[in-house]
Amino acid sequence: MSQNREIPQINPWIIATSVMLSTFMEVLDTTVVNVSLPHIAGSLSATVDESTWALTSYLVANAIVLPITGWLANYFGRKRLLMTAVVGFTTASFLCGLAPNLPALIIFRIIQGACGGGLQPISQAVLLEAFPPRDRGKAMGFWGLGIVVAPMLGPVLGGWLTDNYSWRWVFYINIPVGILALVMTQLFIFDPPYIKRGSSRVDYWGIGMLAVGVGALQIVLDKGQENDWFSSHSITTLAVISAAGLLAFVLYELFATDHPVVDLKVFKLRTYATGVFLMTMLGFVLYGSLVLLPILLQTLMGYPALQAGIAMAPRGLGSFIAMPVVGIIMVRFDARKLLMLGMAVAAFTLFQLSWLNLYSGYWDVFWPQFIQGLSMALLFVPLTTITMDPIPKEKMGNATSIFNLMRNIGGSVGIANVTTVVARHTQMHINDLGAHVNPYNLSARMTLNGLTNMLASRGMDPASAARGAYDATFGLVARQAAMLSFVDAFWLLGITFLVIIPLVYIMKKPEGHGERVSAH
Repeated sequence: MSQNREIPQINPWIIATSVMLSTFMEVLDTTVVNVSLPHIAGSLSATVDESTWALTSYLVANAIVLPITGWLANYFGRKRLLMTAVVGFTTASFLCGLAPNLPALIIFRIIQGACGGGLQPISQAVLLEAFPPRDRGKAMGFWGLGIVVAPMLGPVLGGWLTDNYSWRWVFYINIPVGILALVMTQLFIFDPPYIKRGSSRVDYWGIGMLAVGVGALQIVLDKGQENDWFSSHSITTLAVISAAGLLAFVLYELFATDHPVVDLKVFKLRTYATGVFLMTMLGFVLYGSLVLLPILLQTLMGYPALQAGIAMAPRGLGSFIAMPVVGIIMVRFDARKLLMLGMAVAAFTLFQLSWLNLYSGYWDVFWPQFIQGLSMALLFVPLTTITMDPIPKEKMGNATSIFNLMRNIGGSVGIANVTTVVARHTQMHINDLGAHVNPYNLSARMTLNGLTNMLASRGMDPASAARGAYDATFGLVARQAAMLSFVDAFWLLGITFLVIIPLVYIMKKPEGHGERVSAH
């Protein structure tokens, strides 16, 4: 059924709520399953390593669909695509909950990821168009609650549902949210007149090269550390396929087709190009630190999974408080200065986390995270508003698709990077610290003698007591080495933010250019 060109006047905050529901649901699912993997593996008679494909399959499908969402919206109609994506995501969530075995779960997660890939960019495009440029900061502050808070809430919600009910409820929880999002989309979302359904040919070659390139890249990033990166033949092969596929895709889209599935010419706008790079780095740091801290809390500080998730809550609380405030004050301040302030504060909080040690308490973790949550609002809201300012309305879907894809790829690179740094630096620090544990080091000799005497006093024979003392000492060395590797990773993330601050000067101050609709 065709839509009228005259769009009904709907309160933009109702539109914002409508698209926020589906976005929050989709972003939540990128992290909500993480803490449930051991339970999923046990329930479906699989190993934990095998169960991680429930994450990888979702991310791969999500990454493939993300960049082509703008084209899909123009081809099928934005409202129709949004409703189809919500129905598909909700149905796939229900089927994931019913999955009788791991292969079925992976298939349903692929469907869920493919449908979810379209939700973020469509929602962002609809939201940016619903508000005039002057109020886009408020809109992005509201939308940012879903993008920044949902990944932090995911592990807490996933842990609570799994502990108190079943891992299947991690998926069932999407059903009422999806139904409400579908109803509100039907009632309050309408296609703008410049979206002409089916008006362009299908770029099959572009879609194929993009799917191969992005899909292979996502698997490399997700499985690289697990398989020791390029010492693995499969990882090396996938990396070559990814590089070749993406290079061919870029060249084909720029020079060989009149109807590109992804319009890369948008990168000619320096503000947009810089903004996409900065958002990629924001994803790198945000998702990297989001993975680091729970592992640190659980492996070195003895936090159970649910408590580790709860300990992550201050960052979400800080973002929840600051997002609306930043959206309001953006009309009075230069958004670029707010963005630079956010980067500086975020870098400081990461350096604070690098000061943690094995004896740190809860409040040593609470305050850096809370302040980091405040800084995330100063990062996300201004960056999105500045980046999208020069984009004409009819190009918004394409621009938001690339923007969200690069944030997710940045996140995948960040996670792969920090897990590799922790693994490699732990071994490096074990070698360094272990070199000092020898009979000629007074402190090491006193520790070993004290442990040997303590074990001997408990009835061990001298040889067993000596071996036990060496084992216990190695355990201490390994824990300290692991702690130092986390310190290194936090330092790396903090320095990353400081290094990219000068790039903000390349971007132009927002002036509401996106209000126009360019002529075809």
